[in-house]
Amino acid sequence: MRTALKVALSAVAGGLAIVLVVAALTAGGLLTNPFTTRTVDRSQPVLLKSVQNISQYHAAVGNFEVVLDVERDVRWVPDFVLGERSLFVAAGTVNAYVDFSGLAEEDLKLSRDGRSVEVRLPDAQLDEPNLDQDRTYLFTQERGVVNRLSDALSARDQSGLYELAEKKLEAAAKESELARRAEENTKAMLVGMFGSLDIRATFVEGSDE
Repeated sequence: MRTALKVALSAVAGGLAIVLVVAALTAGGLLTNPFTTRTVDRSQPVLLKSVQNISQYHAAVGNFEVVLDVERDVRWVPDFVLGERSLFVAAGTVNAYVDFSGLAEEDLKLSRDGRSVEVRLPDAQLDEPNLDQDRTYLFTQERGVVNRLSDALSARDQSGLYELAEKKLEAAAKESELARRAEENTKAMLVGMFGSLDIRATFVEGSDE
């Protein structure tokens, strides 16, 4: 029994000695570190599932940023016991586009001489916000004792903050001049396109009804 113990201790000591020698040689530049970490990517190839034709002209992009200050507490319970306050920085973009798929024949009226055209454009629309993951992060968070104990038992969920940030950016985009800018840029693009064909483009608003 003692012999087996001596053999085990000798093996451990020998292993430690080898590690120390290798570490010393590596530090002295005499040996390349054999314990460097390597990453092996065994991911499957990316598959193209489908291709969709689009008829949208993306005419403007708005860049937005918001700092969320969200506090959740329980009445009659001190915040240091149960509650949290989060400062969350969110940044992202919202695309504004005009969808040409809804254009009907009566929305494009070419003059008899073919020198001018009247265009009725659909209203510009806004895409859903696209959060920039590199610029979106939890800045600080203060949590009560119960909340911290809960974190130890389960992963912390920040999806609510992301959803709130997207709603804030969406509301700001609607209140901004983004849609109007997209319509102006679309008109400028069409004027240039028809102008290259020696056709003067003008625009009418609303419907004939």
